[in-house]
Amino acid sequence: MGETEAAERYALSFPSAISTPFSENNSVPLVISVPRNRIGRAPVVILLHYWGATDFQLEQDAAEVMAERGIATVAMALPYHLARTPEGRRSGELAVVPDPDRLVQTMSQAVMDVRRTVDWIETQPTFDSNAIGLAGTSLGALVASLSYAVEPRIKSAAFLLGGADLANILYTSSRTGPMRDVLRSQGITEEDLREHLRSVEPLTYLKPEDRRPTFVITARHDNVIRAEASRRLMAALPNHQTLTLETGHYGGFLVQRPLLRTIGTFFQSTLQGKDFSAPGRFYSPTVRFALDLNVEQGLSVGVGIDLWRPRNSEAFGALFLTPRGFQGFTGVEMGRGFSLGITWLPRRATPGLVWSVVF
Repeated sequence: MGETEAAERYALSFPSAISTPFSENNSVPLVISVPRNRIGRAPVVILLHYWGATDFQLEQDAAEVMAERGIATVAMALPYHLARTPEGRRSGELAVVPDPDRLVQTMSQAVMDVRRTVDWIETQPTFDSNAIGLAGTSLGALVASLSYAVEPRIKSAAFLLGGADLANILYTSSRTGPMRDVLRSQGITEEDLREHLRSVEPLTYLKPEDRRPTFVITARHDNVIRAEASRRLMAALPNHQTLTLETGHYGGFLVQRPLLRTIGTFFQSTLQGKDFSAPGRFYSPTVRFALDLNVEQGLSVGVGIDLWRPRNSEAFGALFLTPRGFQGFTGVEMGRGFSLGITWLPRRATPGLVWSVVF
């Protein structure tokens, strides 16, 4: 696949551990990045992408950051994604479906493919098989947390925008509404689904005595994988560091480069057996799309950024750009996206009600 300034890249594939009716899904493509400046065997990190990914761009960006630190990477396509997408389907369309048996099969296949990737890494003289890390984003983080729990050869892991309690995630995520409707129409409750998914639930396998280092990156305003799921994962990881972004599920792209550098530093330290401390301060902007209702102007739409937010508080202050110009808002989040407070107009202040979505 060529070279970059920091790494050499190549691709290969191997047969999946599970055979499905879709031939495309039965082969697992890998993109390998090897640092050009390595001395001896390189530590290596397996990278797992988000749900619906159509390319490895995020993983390639991460690979470049890792290569600058002397770390190799192996990006693995999850079931029903990228080259594993059946003809006529969208990438990831068949990965998360309202069928508990299919969910179990897909998660099992993903984890077994990760373990086969570890098997392959151990055969390669380029890699240090005693320094294997694992990182995943969103759906990739869910697969990574289960893989980490059952695969002792993984020495450290980073979970970006992930969590635990798969049934609760599926029943609360903003992305799975149609799936929930189908499950409910079949009489499947959240508790029913939790019992059905027990064999692929990370909480089933994570152990309180497991001291391998982990790094959990969450987003304060995430409505795809909510805070409760992230807290459940962290509670099951006895040796974890945490970084909270002041964004929604998708806002991390605004600080992608420094975030990847922080994750790279985590692996650079932990794969060498050294301590890692998550940054105490990490700037990540809170960008909102908002509807503002106030007695002076009625309803207006705007896009803005938070300028002020006390630590551990639901209060915030934001500046919005609307069709009528700039206006400010100071208020307190009440839940379900609604905030009550004061709208600051150019000539006066007025009580305001804001509904907003954080990117």
